[in-house]
Amino acid sequence: MSTAQMLGIGGAMLLGAMAPGPDFVIVTRNAMLSGRRAGVSSAAGIGLGVFVWAALSGFGVAGLLAASARAFTIVKVAGAIYLMFLGIRALLAARRGGYEAPDGSAAPPVGVSTGFRQGLLSNLLNPKAAVFFLALMPQFLPAAPAFTDTLELSTLTAVVTAGWFVALALGIATLRHFFTRTRVRRALDAAMGTVLVALGLRIALASH
Repeated sequence: MSTAQMLGIGGAMLLGAMAPGPDFVIVTRNAMLSGRRAGVSSAAGIGLGVFVWAALSGFGVAGLLAASARAFTIVKVAGAIYLMFLGIRALLAARRGGYEAPDGSAAPPVGVSTGFRQGLLSNLLNPKAAVFFLALMPQFLPAAPAFTDTLELSTLTAVVTAGWFVALALGIATLRHFFTRTRVRRALDAAMGTVLVALGLRIALASH
């Protein structure tokens, strides 16, 4: 890939990653409430999801999903249910409060493995990602791409996306001492939960 191509795909992916959406909400919430490691692990999960979507698009597999109304609907509904599940959990946590462990220490709700899984599933269960990469990848791949072409492009998109979300997580985590105060945390859980449920409903009601 030429430098111009790398800058083009990198810029397009950065703009896409910066747009508010489920990935943005999950990284922000996990970094705010559970700290740097949870936020970074969520970013890593999103990066892997982006790599998978980019590779599938390069190999033409994602085109089958976008072309099949049934497959698209299955992924869409699964993604919507997952986001609403996370949102309802956050809303229930805000209602209950009780963010302290029995020994009086803070009890972070999201660990590294959970954060990674949330980021990965948030990205993989978003059918709009398939549409995005199907529109983007042909602009930068040759007519008959080799395996290495697709691998190189997929890796670049994953690195750019994960890099943005890692930077976001690190920046937000620096203010965690404020966000983990009980009253602030309950307000954040209520707000983020509402956003996640709304995003889930939006995905569920969106047309192909």
